[in-house]
Amino acid sequence: MGTEMIASAAGQLPDDSAWFRAVNAFSRATGWLHAPVTAYAKFGVVLFALLLLWGWWSARGTGDLSKVAAALWAPVGTLVAVGLNQPIVNGVHEARPYTALPHVLVLVSRSTDSSFPSDHATMAGAVTAGLFLVSRRLGLVSLVAALAMAFSRVYVGAHYPGDVLAGLAVGAAAALVGFAVFRRVLVWLVGTLVRTPLRPLLTAAPSEEDAPRGRVTPDQRVSSS
Repeated sequence: MGTEMIASAAGQLPDDSAWFRAVNAFSRATGWLHAPVTAYAKFGVVLFALLLLWGWWSARGTGDLSKVAAALWAPVGTLVAVGLNQPIVNGVHEARPYTALPHVLVLVSRSTDSSFPSDHATMAGAVTAGLFLVSRRLGLVSLVAALAMAFSRVYVGAHYPGDVLAGLAVGAAAALVGFAVFRRVLVWLVGTLVRTPLRPLLTAAPSEEDAPRGRVTPDQRVSSS
């Protein structure tokens, strides 16, 4: 029944083919951008993986277990977001631009997957939302990368603008709602693991035994919360 509801909503999607044609015309006129934008559209996921690692390392250095929990949730939330996106993709079943529109420029391999929402944009939106929970500065860096990813997917002819905007929204919503639901459990889990040999992976702060007298450690923060 849920799939039928999604499918019925597909007919109500706004027509953004004019916006797609405008970006496609820009792509035709900027041949010098084809190589870098195509590379980013295909392999930009590596950048987001590096940003997630940066988020973990940054959170680890703060000694704030809530930020560590957010950093650990960010990649998990991204996988959850992409997974939740699949029923929407299969339900809407929107044809790719190069299937529906003749003579458009396509810079990547043609996929038989549905177009709406974009999995790449969903991934980028989820990573960005997750990293905002860790650090505003890091979230802003990821936001720029996410917008670039969204544009690149339209530029190479793989998606309509609405596909990537919806993907960003789905990804961000899944990551933020998921963390709101599981935050207490995640912080408790990190607080438990920080007392195990996994501690160096979770915080750079010293343990209670190693901390100077009077200094509040992550262990004490958990026990007092």
